[in-house]
Amino acid sequence: MSKQPVKLLDRVRQRMRLKHYSIRTEQAYVSWIKRYIHFHHLRHPKDMGRAEIEAFLTDLALQRNVAASTQNQAFNALLFLYRQVLAMEIFNEVDAIRAKRPLRLPTVLTVDETLAVIEALGGTFQLMAKIPYGSGLRGIECVRLRIKDIDFGLNQIMVRDGKGKKDRITVFPDEVKTRLREHLNYVKKLHEKDLGDGYGSVYLPNALAKKYKNADKQWGWQYAFPSKTLSVDPRSGIKRRHHIHLNSLHKAIKRAVDLAGVNKPVSSHTFRHSFATHLLQDGYDIRTIQELLGHKSVNTTMIYTHVLNKGGRAVRSPLDKNKSG
Repeated sequence: MSKQPVKLLDRVRQRMRLKHYSIRTEQAYVSWIKRYIHFHHLRHPKDMGRAEIEAFLTDLALQRNVAASTQNQAFNALLFLYRQVLAMEIFNEVDAIRAKRPLRLPTVLTVDETLAVIEALGGTFQLMAKIPYGSGLRGIECVRLRIKDIDFGLNQIMVRDGKGKKDRITVFPDEVKTRLREHLNYVKKLHEKDLGDGYGSVYLPNALAKKYKNADKQWGWQYAFPSKTLSVDPRSGIKRRHHIHLNSLHKAIKRAVDLAGVNKPVSSHTFRHSFATHLLQDGYDIRTIQELLGHKSVNTTMIYTHVLNKGGRAVRSPLDKNKSG
Protein backbone atom coordinates (compact mmCIF):
# COMPACT_ATOMS: atom_id res chain seq x y z
CA MET A 1 0.00 0.00 0.00
CA SER A 2 1.42 3.38 -1.01
CA LYS A 3 2.05 5.88 1.73
CA GLN A 4 -0.33 8.84 1.73
CA PRO A 5 1.42 12.21 1.21
CA VAL A 6 1.41 14.51 4.23
CA LYS A 7 -1.04 17.38 3.83
CA LEU A 8 0.41 20.86 3.58
CA LEU A 9 -0.96 22.19 6.89
CA ASP A 10 0.23 19.06 8.68
CA ARG A 11 3.69 19.69 7.20
CA VAL A 12 3.51 23.23 8.57
CA ARG A 13 2.61 21.94 12.03
CA GLN A 14 5.36 19.31 11.96
CA ARG A 15 7.97 21.87 10.94
CA MET A 16 6.87 24.34 13.61
CA ARG A 17 7.03 21.68 16.32
CA LEU A 18 10.47 20.61 15.12
CA LYS A 19 11.61 24.21 15.54
CA HIS A 20 9.86 24.48 18.94
CA TYR A 21 7.31 27.17 18.13
CA SER A 22 4.62 27.71 20.75
CA ILE A 23 1.17 26.28 20.17
CA ARG A 24 -0.29 29.80 20.07
CA THR A 25 2.07 30.73 17.21
CA GLU A 26 1.35 27.43 15.46
CA GLN A 27 -2.39 28.04 15.57
CA ALA A 28 -2.01 31.63 14.36
CA TYR A 29 0.29 30.71 11.45
CA VAL A 30 -1.93 27.84 10.30
CA SER A 31 -4.94 30.16 10.40
CA TRP A 32 -3.19 32.76 8.24
CA ILE A 33 -2.04 30.16 5.72
CA LYS A 34 -5.63 28.90 5.44
CA ARG A 35 -6.86 32.46 4.84
CA TYR A 36 -4.18 32.97 2.19
CA ILE A 37 -5.22 29.78 0.36
CA HIS A 38 -8.93 30.66 0.51
CA PHE A 39 -8.22 34.22 -0.63
CA HIS A 40 -6.79 32.74 -3.83
CA HIS A 41 -9.66 30.27 -4.32
CA LEU A 42 -7.92 27.17 -2.92
CA ARG A 43 -4.84 27.32 -5.15
CA HIS A 44 -1.82 25.50 -3.72
CA PRO A 45 0.83 27.90 -2.37
CA LYS A 46 3.60 26.19 -4.40
CA ASP A 47 1.75 27.32 -7.52
CA MET A 48 1.68 30.93 -6.32
CA GLY A 49 4.38 33.48 -5.69
CA ARG A 50 5.22 37.13 -5.25
CA ALA A 51 2.10 38.55 -6.92
CA GLU A 52 -0.30 36.44 -4.84
CA ILE A 53 1.51 37.20 -1.58
CA GLU A 54 1.48 40.94 -2.30
CA ALA A 55 -2.22 40.85 -3.23
CA PHE A 56 -3.14 39.09 0.02
CA LEU A 57 -1.08 41.38 2.27
CA THR A 58 -2.26 44.50 0.46
CA ASP A 59 -5.88 43.40 0.83
CA LEU A 60 -5.34 43.06 4.59
CA ALA A 61 -4.06 46.65 4.75
CA LEU A 62 -6.48 48.37 2.36
CA GLN A 63 -9.71 46.35 2.48
CA ARG A 64 -9.58 44.64 5.89
CA ASN A 65 -7.93 47.64 7.56
CA VAL A 66 -5.96 45.40 9.93
CA ALA A 67 -3.41 46.69 12.43
CA ALA A 68 0.25 46.68 11.45
CA SER A 69 1.00 43.95 13.99
CA THR A 70 -1.74 41.75 12.51
CA GLN A 71 -0.46 42.18 8.97
CA ASN A 72 3.07 41.51 10.18
CA GLN A 73 1.94 38.21 11.73
CA ALA A 74 0.35 37.21 8.41
CA PHE A 75 3.61 38.15 6.65
CA ASN A 76 5.64 35.99 9.05
CA ALA A 77 3.25 33.06 8.61
CA LEU A 78 3.67 33.12 4.83
CA LEU A 79 7.41 33.65 5.18
CA PHE A 80 7.59 30.51 7.32
CA LEU A 81 5.47 28.57 4.83
CA TYR A 82 7.59 29.41 1.81
CA ARG A 83 11.03 29.28 3.41
CA GLN A 84 10.69 26.50 5.97
CA VAL A 85 8.10 24.21 4.38
CA LEU A 86 8.15 24.78 0.61
CA ALA A 87 11.85 25.83 0.42
CA MET A 88 10.99 28.69 -1.93
CA GLU A 89 12.97 31.94 -1.64
CA ILE A 90 10.55 34.50 -3.02
CA PHE A 91 10.19 36.97 -0.14
CA ASN A 92 13.17 39.13 -1.03
CA GLU A 93 11.08 40.71 -3.79
CA VAL A 94 7.74 41.03 -1.99
CA ASP A 95 6.58 44.65 -2.01
CA ALA A 96 3.06 44.77 -0.55
CA ILE A 97 1.41 47.87 0.87
CA ARG A 98 2.00 47.62 4.61
CA ALA A 99 -0.41 48.73 7.29
CA LYS A 100 0.83 51.80 9.17
CA ARG A 101 1.92 51.26 12.74
CA PRO A 102 0.38 54.03 14.87
CA LEU A 103 2.69 55.88 17.21
CA ARG A 104 0.79 55.37 20.44
CA LEU A 105 2.01 55.89 23.95
CA PRO A 106 1.38 53.05 26.40
CA THR A 107 -1.45 53.33 28.90
CA VAL A 108 0.04 53.90 32.34
CA LEU A 109 -1.74 53.96 35.69
CA THR A 110 -0.82 56.20 38.57
CA VAL A 111 0.39 54.45 41.71
CA ASP A 112 -2.99 55.04 43.36
CA GLU A 113 -4.88 53.68 40.33
CA THR A 114 -2.62 50.63 40.17
CA LEU A 115 -3.14 49.79 43.82
CA ALA A 116 -6.90 50.39 43.53
CA VAL A 117 -7.22 47.91 40.65
CA ILE A 118 -5.06 45.33 42.44
CA GLU A 119 -7.12 45.76 45.61
CA ALA A 120 -10.31 45.16 43.60
CA LEU A 121 -8.94 41.84 42.36
CA GLY A 122 -9.48 38.78 44.50
CA GLY A 123 -7.55 35.65 45.38
CA THR A 124 -5.05 34.25 42.91
CA PHE A 125 -5.69 36.93 40.30
CA GLN A 126 -4.69 39.63 42.76
CA LEU A 127 -1.40 37.82 43.40
CA MET A 128 -0.85 37.40 39.67
CA ALA A 129 -1.45 41.09 38.95
CA LYS A 130 1.13 42.06 41.57
CA ILE A 131 3.85 40.21 39.66
CA PRO A 132 3.68 42.19 36.36
CA TYR A 133 3.53 45.39 38.43
CA GLY A 134 6.15 44.36 40.98
CA SER A 135 8.52 42.55 38.61
CA GLY A 136 7.75 43.83 35.10
CA LEU A 137 6.68 40.50 33.62
CA ARG A 138 4.50 40.28 30.53
CA GLY A 139 1.13 38.67 31.15
CA ILE A 140 2.08 35.51 29.28
CA GLU A 141 5.35 35.32 31.24
CA CYS A 142 3.39 35.51 34.48
CA VAL A 143 0.97 32.69 33.65
CA ARG A 144 3.87 30.53 32.40
CA LEU A 145 5.98 31.05 35.52
CA ARG A 146 7.29 27.77 36.95
CA ILE A 147 8.14 26.91 40.55
CA LYS A 148 11.87 26.49 39.87
CA ASP A 149 12.14 30.04 38.51
CA ILE A 150 10.87 31.69 41.71
CA ASP A 151 13.96 31.97 43.91
CA PHE A 152 13.25 33.06 47.48
CA GLY A 153 16.89 32.45 48.49
CA LEU A 154 18.47 34.64 45.79
CA ASN A 155 15.55 37.08 45.93
CA GLN A 156 14.89 36.97 42.18
CA ILE A 157 12.49 35.78 39.51
CA MET A 158 13.92 34.13 36.41
CA VAL A 159 11.96 34.63 33.20
CA ARG A 160 12.66 31.72 30.88
CA ASP A 161 12.29 31.83 27.12
CA GLY A 162 10.80 35.33 27.07
CA LYS A 163 10.16 37.38 23.96
CA GLY A 164 12.99 36.80 21.49
CA LYS A 165 13.74 33.42 23.14
CA LYS A 166 15.75 35.18 25.88
CA ASP A 167 16.10 34.45 29.59
CA ARG A 168 16.37 37.29 32.10
CA ILE A 169 16.41 37.94 35.84
CA THR A 170 14.14 40.50 37.44
CA VAL A 171 13.22 41.77 40.89
CA PHE A 172 11.21 39.73 43.38
CA PRO A 173 9.07 42.13 45.45
CA ASP A 174 9.02 41.44 49.18
CA GLU A 175 5.34 42.39 49.33
CA VAL A 176 4.24 39.24 47.48
CA LYS A 177 6.47 36.67 49.19
CA THR A 178 4.30 35.66 52.14
CA ARG A 179 1.17 35.38 50.02
CA LEU A 180 3.08 33.57 47.29
CA ARG A 181 4.47 31.00 49.76
CA GLU A 182 0.92 30.26 50.93
CA HIS A 183 -0.26 29.95 47.35
CA LEU A 184 2.57 27.57 46.43
CA ASN A 185 1.74 25.38 49.42
CA TYR A 186 -1.74 25.01 47.97
CA VAL A 187 -0.32 24.32 44.49
CA LYS A 188 1.96 21.61 45.90
CA LYS A 189 -0.97 19.82 47.54
CA LEU A 190 -2.86 20.04 44.26
CA HIS A 191 0.13 18.56 42.43
CA GLU A 192 0.43 15.73 44.95
CA LYS A 193 -3.26 14.94 44.47
CA ASP A 194 -2.77 14.86 40.70
CA LEU A 195 0.14 12.44 41.12
CA GLY A 196 -1.99 10.26 43.35
CA ASP A 197 -4.72 10.23 40.71
CA GLY A 198 -2.27 9.11 38.02
CA TYR A 199 -1.66 12.52 36.46
CA GLY A 200 0.74 15.25 37.60
CA SER A 201 2.76 15.76 34.42
CA VAL A 202 3.25 19.20 32.90
CA TYR A 203 4.22 20.43 29.45
CA LEU A 204 7.98 20.79 29.01
CA PRO A 205 9.48 22.96 26.27
CA ASN A 206 11.87 21.91 23.53
CA ALA A 207 11.51 18.14 23.98
CA LEU A 208 12.93 18.27 27.50
CA ALA A 209 10.48 15.53 28.48
CA LYS A 210 12.47 13.10 26.32
CA LYS A 211 15.84 14.33 27.55
CA TYR A 212 14.95 14.31 31.26
CA LYS A 213 12.78 11.34 32.14
CA ASN A 214 10.05 12.08 34.72
CA ALA A 215 11.02 15.78 34.84
CA ASP A 216 7.48 16.59 33.74
CA LYS A 217 6.20 15.31 37.10
CA GLN A 218 8.81 17.00 39.28
CA TRP A 219 7.67 19.81 41.57
CA GLY A 220 10.09 22.41 40.23
CA TRP A 221 8.71 22.19 36.68
CA GLN A 222 5.09 22.74 37.69
CA TYR A 223 3.35 26.01 36.86
CA ALA A 224 3.08 28.48 39.73
CA PHE A 225 -0.43 29.40 38.58
CA PRO A 226 -2.06 26.16 37.42
CA SER A 227 -5.50 25.81 35.91
CA LYS A 228 -8.33 24.64 38.14
CA THR A 229 -9.03 21.72 35.82
CA LEU A 230 -7.10 19.08 33.92
CA SER A 231 -7.21 19.26 30.13
CA VAL A 232 -5.98 17.28 27.13
CA ASP A 233 -2.85 18.67 25.46
CA PRO A 234 -3.83 19.25 21.78
CA ARG A 235 -0.38 18.21 20.58
CA SER A 236 0.46 15.16 22.68
CA GLY A 237 -3.04 14.05 23.65
CA ILE A 238 -1.88 13.77 27.29
CA LYS A 239 -4.32 14.81 30.02
CA ARG A 240 -2.59 17.16 32.44
CA ARG A 241 -2.83 20.46 34.27
CA HIS A 242 -1.85 23.51 32.24
CA HIS A 243 -1.40 27.06 33.52
CA ILE A 244 -4.23 29.55 33.99
CA HIS A 245 -5.27 30.98 30.63
CA LEU A 246 -4.13 34.55 30.00
CA ASN A 247 -7.67 35.52 28.97
CA SER A 248 -8.93 34.53 32.43
CA LEU A 249 -6.49 37.01 33.98
CA HIS A 250 -7.54 39.74 31.55
CA LYS A 251 -11.23 39.19 32.32
CA ALA A 252 -10.56 39.41 36.05
CA ILE A 253 -8.58 42.64 35.54
CA LYS A 254 -11.39 44.14 33.46
CA ARG A 255 -13.90 43.47 36.26
CA ALA A 256 -11.50 44.96 38.81
CA VAL A 257 -11.00 48.09 36.71
CA ASP A 258 -14.78 48.65 36.67
CA LEU A 259 -14.98 48.11 40.44
CA ALA A 260 -12.11 50.51 41.05
CA GLY A 261 -13.70 53.17 38.85
CA VAL A 262 -10.59 53.58 36.69
CA ASN A 263 -11.47 55.01 33.29
CA LYS A 264 -8.52 53.65 31.31
CA PRO A 265 -8.09 50.54 29.15
CA VAL A 266 -6.19 48.15 31.41
CA SER A 267 -4.73 44.69 30.79
CA SER A 268 -1.91 42.70 32.38
CA HIS A 269 0.48 44.60 30.10
CA THR A 270 -0.63 47.90 31.64
CA PHE A 271 0.90 46.76 34.94
CA ARG A 272 4.20 46.15 33.11
CA HIS A 273 4.02 49.64 31.58
CA SER A 274 3.31 51.09 35.01
CA PHE A 275 6.23 49.13 36.51
CA ALA A 276 8.65 50.75 34.05
CA THR A 277 7.20 54.25 34.33
CA HIS A 278 7.11 54.26 38.13
CA LEU A 279 10.75 53.06 38.25
CA LEU A 280 11.71 55.99 36.02
CA GLN A 281 9.81 58.32 38.33
CA ASP A 282 11.81 56.90 41.24
CA GLY A 283 15.07 57.77 39.51
CA TYR A 284 16.25 54.37 38.19
CA ASP A 285 18.32 54.59 35.01
CA ILE A 286 16.92 53.56 31.64
CA ARG A 287 19.50 50.79 31.07
CA THR A 288 18.54 49.03 34.31
CA ILE A 289 14.87 49.18 33.36
CA GLN A 290 15.69 47.89 29.87
CA GLU A 291 17.40 44.85 31.40
CA LEU A 292 14.53 44.15 33.80
CA LEU A 293 11.97 44.37 30.99
CA GLY A 294 14.05 42.27 28.59
CA HIS A 295 13.99 44.80 25.77
CA LYS A 296 16.47 44.12 22.98
CA SER A 297 16.96 47.83 22.30
CA VAL A 298 16.99 50.72 24.74
CA ASN A 299 14.91 52.65 22.17
CA THR A 300 11.96 50.42 23.07
CA THR A 301 12.36 51.30 26.74
CA MET A 302 12.71 55.01 25.95
CA ILE A 303 8.99 55.24 25.18
CA TYR A 304 8.34 55.36 28.93
CA THR A 305 10.22 58.65 29.17
CA HIS A 306 7.45 60.18 27.04
CA VAL A 307 4.77 59.49 29.62
CA LEU A 308 6.66 61.28 32.39
CA ASN A 309 7.06 65.02 32.81
CA LYS A 310 7.89 65.61 29.18
CA GLY A 311 6.16 67.44 26.36
CA GLY A 312 2.71 68.73 27.22
CA ARG A 313 2.92 67.72 30.88
CA ALA A 314 6.07 69.79 31.39
CA VAL A 315 4.57 72.93 29.85
CA ARG A 316 2.65 75.30 32.03
CA SER A 317 -0.59 76.36 30.36
CA PRO A 318 -0.85 80.12 29.69
CA LEU A 319 -4.30 79.91 31.26
CA ASP A 320 -2.68 78.85 34.56
CA LYS A 321 0.25 81.24 34.16
CA ASN A 322 -1.97 84.27 33.74
CA LYS A 323 -4.43 83.20 36.42
CA SER A 324 -4.74 85.92 38.99
CA GLY A 325 -4.46 85.09 42.66
